[in-house]
Parts: sequence; C-alpha cells; structure tokens
Amino acid sequence: MNNFGEKVSFIWSVACLLRGPYKEAQYGKVILPLTVLRRLDCVLEPTKEKVLAKAKSLKGGKVGNVEPILNRVAGVSFHNTSRLDFQKLKGEPDKIAANLTRYIKSFSSKAREIIDYFGFESEIAKLDEADRLFLVVSKFCDIDLHPDVVPNTDMGYIFEELIRKFNEAANETAGDHFTPREVIRLMVNLLFEPDGDEYTPPRPLEEIEADIKTIEKDIVRMLAEVTA
Repeated sequence: MNNFGEKVSFIWSVACLLRGPYKEAQYGKVILPLTVLRRLDCVLEPTKEKVLAKAKSLKGGKVGNVEPILNRVAGVSFHNTSRLDFQKLKGEPDKIAANLTRYIKSFSSKAREIIDYFGFESEIAKLDEADRLFLVVSKFCDIDLHPDVVPNTDMGYIFEELIRKFNEAANETAGDHFTPREVIRLMVNLLFEPDGDEYTPPRPLEEIEADIKTIEKDIVRMLAEVTA
C-alpha cells in the first residue's frame, strides 16, 4: 500500500465499517480525526521510548515547562507522554475507549490543538457502544502514515481527498449535510440538525464554501508544521 490512491481507498474502506451507527455523510466525524491521530502516532513511533524515559526523569523536577525539552527528544514540535500507541490500544479490546481517551489527552499542546478541532472525544463512547471503536482503531493500525512512507505533501492530498469524498457523500444523501466545518467546529454560524431537517444558510453559500476551503488549508498547514 504505497501510493496515494491505495491509501485513500483503504481509509475509505475503514469508513464503510461505520455503516449503521453512522450515516455515510457522518463518517468524517470519525475518520478524519483518526487519520490525523494515526499520522501523529507514526511520526512519534521511532522516539517513543526516549520521550517516555525523558519525561520520567523530569517528573517532579524544577523545570516548569517540559514541552520544549520533550519535543526536542521527539525530534518534532510535539510529543505524547502515554505508554500507549495504536498497536498497544489494539492489545486491550475491553479498555479501548478509556485507553484511547487517555492517549489523546497525553499529547502535547500543539498536537492537542489540532485534535481538539474535531471534537472526536465525544464520538468515542458512541463508537464503543456500537462495537465499532476497536474495529476501526485496529484497521488504522494496518496503514503506515510515517513521513518516510507518506511525505507531508502526499498526506495533505490524502486528507483533502477524504474531505472531498465526505462532502460528496453529504451532497448525494438527502437530509445529510456534512462538511469539514462540522467536524472541526468551524465558527461560521451554519447549524446542521442531526435529524436532517431543512435549514436556511445564514450567509451566502459562496462565502461559506470559501470558508471551508480556507479551513481545509489551515488543517493541512498545521499537520505539515507538526510533522516537519
């Protein structure tokens, strides 16, 4: 699975596992943040043990802000202080919801800023209750998104193509109005009702579409910054 198309197809196949608890137009609520998390997980894998050892040595010390130190150990502008990673998450099926939540909270502030855009933690309980959480996390373990395999430019293309597919699904499904804005809590005052009620956009659609494109670029830029 080395090329752009294969990776997009694989991630879309994982999205299809959400059928039932989620409508097709809602898949992005789960798949986009998991794609970001898997990317960050792959980036941190080579230095994981070094970061954990350094974090342990700094615990209770005189250094107030340890983030810059741990970032240097990680070799990127973020880190994670949990012993968990995607492979270890897969190892405890009965604790997947609690462990995933703890793993997310263990990222440093810059990475959390990106993850928090998606509001994904609110989806974890729903996925777990529907017996989908362990399944989708396990599937994401099978895709390598390390920058050596997927350069930042390609990662941006993958992310943009997924957004396009989710938007396309929303446009084709009557009553479902999903955009990246909903997932990352964009502040554009456009409310989407979960039951699919009709709505009247508060602003011209051209302006809303321009905002979507701007935010998509911001997400890709932020991903590039933390993985550069």
